[in-house]
Amino acid sequence: GPFLDLPICELRRLGELAELVTSVRLSRNHKDRLAMALRKGGYIPKLVEIFQECESENNTEGLRLLFDVVRGILYLDKATLFDVMFSDEYVLGVFGCLEYDPCSAQLGRHREFLAKIAELHEIMPITDPEIMKKIRQVSRARYVQTVITPDPSEFEPGFLSTLNSFINYRKREILHGLEADEAFLPGISALLTNEATAGEHRRELMRFLKEFCAFSFMFREKRREFIQTLQRLRFLRTLEKLMGIDDLLIRSLATDILSYLVEFSPTSVQEFVTQEAKQSENDTQLIIKVIEQMTCTPDPGFGGDNRLMEIFCAMIDTDKMLATASYLEVFEFLDIFYDRYIRVLTAPLLADTSENWYEIGKDNLDFFSLTILALIFLVDNYQTAEILASVLEMLSFCVERHLYHMKTYIIKTDLLRRTLALMKSKHKFLALSALRFMRKIIGMKDELYNRYITMGNLFEPVVNAVLDNRRSCNLLKSASLELFEFIQKEDIDYLIAHIVENFSDALESVRPIHTFQGLKTKYQQKEKLN
Repeated sequence: GPFLDLPICELRRLGELAELVTSVRLSRNHKDRLAMALRKGGYIPKLVEIFQECESENNTEGLRLLFDVVRGILYLDKATLFDVMFSDEYVLGVFGCLEYDPCSAQLGRHREFLAKIAELHEIMPITDPEIMKKIRQVSRARYVQTVITPDPSEFEPGFLSTLNSFINYRKREILHGLEADEAFLPGISALLTNEATAGEHRRELMRFLKEFCAFSFMFREKRREFIQTLQRLRFLRTLEKLMGIDDLLIRSLATDILSYLVEFSPTSVQEFVTQEAKQSENDTQLIIKVIEQMTCTPDPGFGGDNRLMEIFCAMIDTDKMLATASYLEVFEFLDIFYDRYIRVLTAPLLADTSENWYEIGKDNLDFFSLTILALIFLVDNYQTAEILASVLEMLSFCVERHLYHMKTYIIKTDLLRRTLALMKSKHKFLALSALRFMRKIIGMKDELYNRYITMGNLFEPVVNAVLDNRRSCNLLKSASLELFEFIQKEDIDYLIAHIVENFSDALESVRPIHTFQGLKTKYQQKEKLN
């Protein structure tokens, strides 16, 4: 259709223009025609000129009208207008207009963002001016999308959908351009690991790198080439350094990038970890960094992070290792892992925090009682309890995957006894995690495990938990009963005999009684046969 008849772009007609751009919002046809007219008539450059006049003269009424006009133009949601509004020539004026919201008691500070983001962009190792121009546009558009515009739920479906498409299209153009720039990844890696790089600059670079990696892994046909590039640049070494920086956001972003690598190329991560284990014995290795993030972080929201658990399990998954390594190489890695790394993972469980308790009560308490006291003291806070629960989940993974090595380690360190002390924790989820760890071990149906459990009388804390919860109906009691039912169902004679001979009388008072009656019946049947 024909262009709309617009008011002349001058100060005295701003009210009419504001009313016009607001009135057409619900009509797609009128929005299209108005956008074409605004672009053809050069209204945005003219509005910027009027803004500069109003601001220099402190014309508050004019500035507020300009806010309504420019916001209304944004809400037209047209890419042809975005190109002009977010361009280097006019963005300062556009953002300036948006600072004078008549409904806000405080003046906006959007132009400060522009200055800040310009400073960050200057340090990016990108030489192509066209790519840099698009990066600036995307940063400005995203700022408008997240900070200046209202919640889309307050408007009609699809509100500002073109702005979102504009951002995504520009991002694709940027990332495709960077893929062809061989100097980009080496340059950004150097900046990230350079101690002279300021904290905020490093964070912005990491955000950008995370987006770049996520985009590059999105396309299957280019994924292999991208992974090879990262390997050639020893990019995992860079991530290792970044995960050691004392900055929670940097470590979190590095973890995100590492999780992409684990998802799309687990073998490359495993190969790096294996080679590093063979070549170095220092405590800065990637696998140690991952464990430390899970177990030693001071931030309550970061400990026990599921991403880190997935990364760790992928690193030590011997089934997947065998896709590229021989049995001998895998066995060699496990030797190193259980000699050097496992103690870092189990440190929260085996930490010598019980020295004071031991000195106080060593003449009156046995080792198991002392361990209980020490660990109850240790896990008094919720964060520590969460971390220990995560550690137990990963140790359960080791029980399932590393049959010989994990069994040797558990028996040698008496790890299950230490773990079962946690069943006295006030945090029921941690007590349940300790029980599940024992359930995983018993589920292996290994004779050596069974002898270790019976000789150490390790069912005692489980039976005590059942007795303590005999009148309750909770997950801990249910999981305990399931453990005994599993032993009965799988007909594990050695454990059945131990439970009946040592705990039969105590368990008679527990309901439902059929669980323990079944164990007793099986035991009696075996006795008759013998």
